[in-house]
Amino acid sequence: MGKKINFIVLTLIVIFCAFTATSYQELSSTIDKGDTAWMLVASAFVLLMTPGLSFFYGGMINKKNIISTMLQSFVALGVISVLWVLLGFSLAFGESIGGIIGNPFTYLNFKNVGIEPNPDFSETIPFLLYALFQLKFAIITPALITGSFAGRIRFRSYILFMVLFSLFIYSPLAHMTWHPDGLLRNWGVLDFAGGTVVHMSAGFAALAGAIYLGKRKKAEESPANVPYVILGTGLLWFGWFGFNAGSALGANGDAVIAFANTNVASATAMIAWLFYERFMGRKMSAVGACIGAVVGLVAITPAAGFVNIGQSILIGFVASIISNWMIHLKNKTSIDDTLDVFPSHGIGGVVGMILTAVFAANVGLVYGETTTFYYHIIALFITAIFTFGGSYLLFFLVDKLLKMRVRDDQEERGLDISQHGETVE
Repeated sequence: MGKKINFIVLTLIVIFCAFTATSYQELSSTIDKGDTAWMLVASAFVLLMTPGLSFFYGGMINKKNIISTMLQSFVALGVISVLWVLLGFSLAFGESIGGIIGNPFTYLNFKNVGIEPNPDFSETIPFLLYALFQLKFAIITPALITGSFAGRIRFRSYILFMVLFSLFIYSPLAHMTWHPDGLLRNWGVLDFAGGTVVHMSAGFAALAGAIYLGKRKKAEESPANVPYVILGTGLLWFGWFGFNAGSALGANGDAVIAFANTNVASATAMIAWLFYERFMGRKMSAVGACIGAVVGLVAITPAAGFVNIGQSILIGFVASIISNWMIHLKNKTSIDDTLDVFPSHGIGGVVGMILTAVFAANVGLVYGETTTFYYHIIALFITAIFTFGGSYLLFFLVDKLLKMRVRDDQEERGLDISQHGETVE
């Protein structure tokens, strides 16, 4: 019966969308063609990050869970795309309700989301393009969480969690941080491209998932396919240029600064990770290099358009060392964050958020300003409590509805077979 209900609900959503969508007018003369061209490309770059994440996670997991782990990321392209059009974008960027969340009816089913620019968000690109650019961020955020519970979650339960997370955690946080009337934005909290909205939220949700679902029956630490990890890192690094430089919302100087800082911070973090591992007497591994590079990308994200090259180098270095410490510290606990999502994305996001407040041009701590720093610390605690506590509650609710963890025999066989009937030969 449940299978039929799922399909019926999807059918009704499709029919609703088909008959209530906004008709588009001719292209406005106020649109800047250069900005529009760049934002189309940047949006495609960011979309590529999710398949890149699939390879990154898929290569790090054991062989019997490769397909399931990759699909948990990849399926977000479908689920969140439809959800964003229907309701998610309105909750994130609709008319503000108390600075916390958007009115769900403002842009329901992309109503009033056309090709005319919306000056509240960007004056030079179609509003529809802005909405689609933001969609790519909404897609990758729940996908990031999956690394923490890889190998032990039921697929349909995960899909329900993803929907609820996007609506009740991601959208309010995006609204508070990026909407002109958002609570955190009006406090002066700076998040250029999603260090708080994407990486901290995913990291703390991942920690909640790892704690709630508990340890794997048998932890297998050997990566199944290191070349997949390297390929995934390359795709993520490439896509991150759209993630950060695209957040300038135009082909302008801020985009160039963010582009440069993104590359240099990641490069520094990768090298720092390798050299620190050798300093500690450990091997300089390919997986370590890839994790370091991703940590650098995470940490520079909130600061990308606000700092200079030298500061981005320091941000990458500091984040790499701290995340490395946190991974080894986590391994001494009973928390089974399978692919180290919290130490990488959660802690990387925290470091980036704090250092943004330290170095941001003209308003950072190094310029003698303290207000931004204080509000960043407050926002950090709010984000951590909201995303961890809210996500833990969602895991609990979904578990009561569908049961989240697979049976012991299914976990032993692997999720590729037990959930999808497929294997990697």
